[in-house]
Order: sequence, then C-alpha cells, then structure tokens
Amino acid sequence: MDPYSAEGELINIHNHFHQGQYQEVVDYDVSTLSSENELPARVLQLRARIALGQAENALADVTGEKEPELQAIAALAEQALGNSDKAVGIIEKLAESAADNTTVQVVGGTVLQAAGKSEEALALLSQHQGSLDAVALIVQIHLQQNRNDLAVKEVTAARRWAQDSLLVNLAESWVGLRLGGEKYQQAFYVFEELAQAPATSSVRSLVSQAVAELHLGRTEEAQAALDQAMKKEPKFAEAIANLLVLNVIAGKDGAEQKTLLEATDAQHPLLVDLAEKSDLFDKAASKYSAKVSA
Repeated sequence: MDPYSAEGELINIHNHFHQGQYQEVVDYDVSTLSSENELPARVLQLRARIALGQAENALADVTGEKEPELQAIAALAEQALGNSDKAVGIIEKLAESAADNTTVQVVGGTVLQAAGKSEEALALLSQHQGSLDAVALIVQIHLQQNRNDLAVKEVTAARRWAQDSLLVNLAESWVGLRLGGEKYQQAFYVFEELAQAPATSSVRSLVSQAVAELHLGRTEEAQAALDQAMKKEPKFAEAIANLLVLNVIAGKDGAEQKTLLEATDAQHPLLVDLAEKSDLFDKAASKYSAKVSA
C-alpha cells in the first residue's frame, strides 16, 4: 500500500508537511508507525525542522548516517546553512549511486534547483516512479522557467492517476495562478479551504490565499489574509513580501515592509529583482543628460 494514500499510515503527516504545518509534522506521534514507514516519517520531520530554521540541529542528527535518504537531508541542511557547493556535491554523488531513491530525487531536486541547476534537478526528478512529491517539484521548476505548457502537461498527467490528492490540487492551483482568467478563482477556492479550516491552516496557506485574492483584485480580502499570516509568524518573508506588493498596488508607501523584508531575508527574490531593475533604470538614465535652454 502507498503510505501516502488515503488509507496509508503517512497520509496525515505528509499532508501536514505540504500544507506548511511544519510544527505539526515535528510534533507528530510516530511511535505507532510500522517499521517500513519509520524512515519516511523521519525524513518528513527532518525536512520540517529545516523549514523551521533548525538546519543545524537537523544536520547534527544525520551526520554519519549511511542511508541515502539521510545523506540527502544532510545536503538540504547544508544548503539551508549557506553551504550550497557542499550540498550540491553531496547530491551529485547520490545521483550517481542512488538515483532511483525517491527521497534522493525530491530532496536532491530541491537542492539542485535552489542552486540554479534546473536541468540537473529535472533530470534527477524525471526518474521518479509515481511520486507526487516529485511531480509537484517538477511543476514548480517549470513555472520558474516560465514553461507553463510543461507545467500544465505535468499536472494533467498526474491528475489521471491521483485525482483527489492534495498535492495535485496544489500543483494545479500554482499553475492556475500563472494561467489566469477563471483559473484564479479555482486556485482561490483551494487555498481558502486550506487557509481557513483550523485543521489545515498555516501561514503558507494564508499567503497563498492572499496571492489569489490579489489576482482577483480583492485587496481588502488579501490584506485580511496577510494580517492573519503575520499574526501567526511576524517574520515570515513571503507574507512581508506580499504585504509590500499589496501596498504598492493600493498606492501606499511600502518602505516599512521593504525594510522589514531586508532585515528578515536580504536575498529574497523580490528584493533581488527590485535591485536589478533599479540598476537597469540607473544605467538607462545615465545615457541621457538634462538640456538647459537659455
């Protein structure tokens, strides 16, 4: 039986992870799991700890372990600690010796993509055998590459064999936010259901709801969702970044949110993009000089 299926032992902890409920994953009672599911559950808990900023402790837990799954976790922790080259080196070795391991594929793909090695990540992930985690990551990579066509193709294929999966619904919603039109509303329904139900709500689902609201032009509703997110986690970079975007859209001053984002995550993609565009503007402006008429 697939441990992540509706009847599987890991369905709840797996859903908690992909709903962004990382503390629930860490606190999950794994004492009753069968022996074959102990390692997959440990991997999810270690990934959750890294997502919560506990990479150093997670790395200490897996140092010296021989299982490829735990070596992949070590790479993920190294990357979170800023040691990207070391992380990539670990994954590249695992890709040679354990490319058929699902955790190596998914965690390795995550590490490679974060290091800007998209094609290497896709090559590793393409070896999966029915892994929805791999499918979801492939969709994210294609969207980052602006290959909406490939992302749609991946989701459509997965929908045929995983109709009611949370991950398929999420991946379809990510694609919908890129495609626009009526897809915005469909994505909103998915994110709102997750964000507003006490059993599934997390700071990440609230931010996702807010993004959908912004696409639908509902700035007040987006503000409310982001306010909820900030109450849950005041230093969550994605919430701060989207508050900055919301303020700009609403014609308000976003200086406070920009300063807060710089303090929280100085290398956030929004800040990097703003800096690049500012630099391009300055270069373009330098080509022109003011003319003063007598």
